[in-house]
This record gives sequence, C-alpha cells and structure tokens, in this order.
Amino acid sequence: MTDQRQDILDKPVLVTGASGFVGSHTARLLAQRGRKVRVMLRRSSKQDAMSGLPVDIHYGDVLDPESLRAAMQGCGSVFHCVVDARFWLTDSAPLYRNNVDGLVNTMDAALELDVERFIFTSTMGTLGLNPDGPVTEDIPFNWFDRAPEYIRARLAAENRFFDYCAKRGLPGVALCVANTYGPEDYAPTPHGAMLRDVSRGRAGFTMDAGAPTVDIRDVAEAALAAEVRGRSGERYIIANEFISNREFCALAAAEGGKPPPRVIPMPVAYAMAWLGERWMRLRGKRDFMARADAVFMANAFREMDSSKARRDLDWHPRPIAETIRDAVAWYAGQEAKNHA
Repeated sequence: MTDQRQDILDKPVLVTGASGFVGSHTARLLAQRGRKVRVMLRRSSKQDAMSGLPVDIHYGDVLDPESLRAAMQGCGSVFHCVVDARFWLTDSAPLYRNNVDGLVNTMDAALELDVERFIFTSTMGTLGLNPDGPVTEDIPFNWFDRAPEYIRARLAAENRFFDYCAKRGLPGVALCVANTYGPEDYAPTPHGAMLRDVSRGRAGFTMDAGAPTVDIRDVAEAALAAEVRGRSGERYIIANEFISNREFCALAAAEGGKPPPRVIPMPVAYAMAWLGERWMRLRGKRDFMARADAVFMANAFREMDSSKARRDLDWHPRPIAETIRDAVAWYAGQEAKNHA
C-alpha cells in the first residue's frame, strides 16, 4: 500500500445514510477493519443497525450543509450512502431533494474540506438497457421514456456526481448497485421483506420476472475496495447473479421449510397493478406500491457484467444461495427474539 493510501486509511471516515441497509453494512465493515468511523444520522432515524458498533454518531441531515461540514471535518474519505428509494411517491419532489440536492451538498462539503476519496452509492437503474447481452458501465442511459421519477432522480444525481468529478476535481467513485439482500436488514427493505415473507410462507405469489442480485456484505466490500483501488470519475457495476423470481423464491422457501409461492405471468401482474392503482385512487390514496411502474421495474434489468469491478477492485461476491441462507437465518433469529 502506498504512503498516500495509508494516510487516507489513518484518517476518520464519514458514512452518510448509515441507518440504511448499505450505509449500516459499510459502517460495520469499516469498524471491523479498525477504522475511525463517523456516521451521520437524522435524530429520527432508527439506530438498530448501529447497535454495538464503535462509531462516532453525528446528528444532522444532508440537506443541512452546516451539519455536513461538522461531521466531515478532518475526514479522509466519505461514503455517501443516502438513498431515498420511495418510488411509490406521487409527489416526486422529496426524491430529488434527498437524492440530488443531498448529494450536491455532500460533494460541496467534501470539496471545501479537501476530502481525498468520495464513494457514491448509485444504482444499476442509471445504466443503459441492453437487449442483446449483458449490461456494462459503458452503455449510456437509453430508456428515459420508460423511467419512473425515482430512476430519473437517481440518474440526475449520478450525472451531477460525474460533473463534479470532471469539472471540479471531486475524487469520486460511483457504485451501480443491484438488488441487495442479506442479514442485518432491520427496516426491512422491500426486497428483504419479500425474501422474509417467502421464507415464512406468507407470500401468495411472485411475478414471472427476474433481476440481478448482490449480497449486501459484498456491496460493503466493494465500497471499501473502491476507496483504495477505484479510479476517480469511474463507475463500477456491483451486481452478482441474475436470477428468476421462480428460482429465487424456491431457494428462499426451501430455507424456511415452506412451499414456494405461485408464479403469475407478467400480463396478469400488469393487470393487477392497473386495477390496484385505480382502486387506490378511488379511495383517495396518493402513495402506494401497487403500480405498473413497479411491475416494469421488477423485470427491467437483465444480466450485468461486473468484470470491471472484479478486475479493478479485486471484488469476489458470494453465491446468491449463500446470501439467501444467511438472510433467512437472520430473519428467523429476529423473529425468535421478538417473541421471546
């Protein structure tokens, strides 16, 4: 390791969005590696994922530049893990405030305080679709007409990130992360809740779809590797296996000792979403997850080529079967605790 890299590793590091799935696992791995970890949380954030971790908690908000500067002072690296993934919001303004404005505020503070590495948690949703083969980092975004506002907000954030890298010298690396699964999913995430419910026999059906997946612990490994190995101004696909819902649910159900849910065709799923949207609107509901956009997103992404991350970051993700096994065991342990 060069002296410059060792100097970075000796300084405190800030993790924003540390109460979330990616942020908490990133903070946990940094702490396990003996780093001086600061986390920035809102006072309203649940801190279950931080319990027992040797981290310095700073309360603040990425929409509050003063609190950002206070938390970031003296840090060598920043891991920006703030993600507002509420794709079901009718009013998309919060998606842009949290995902775009919050990122800009964090990058401004990082430049002002001479942060040496900035690791940005982006999403596979900013990548271009490729009907002829695996998706790579070089395919430009090419489905704006089909993209819901959540994806547009994440794309706007990533575009601002690369603009800061190219024009303002931000020493940043972006990680385009696939659907995450794994243990310590306290919220849980929508993907994790589906896995949990399937393992408990509580999911009535799943769509005949599929998606790229990645273990949350491997996302944290990629983030730490990007800090020392990643090339500034580059993005890396952090995705492992593409798996159908049918196979995924079969694995999850088997781990929980339950029968797998019924698989419904995509046209049926779209029809159910269409009816669900109209029923919710008739009832005066504005924000709900039963949307045609959600059905489209469930099957939009195909195979992803993560060879760049494997090569540049020396990244070696674990099999999805291991991820499912460990996640189901963790959910079972949490349920046992709650009923003890």
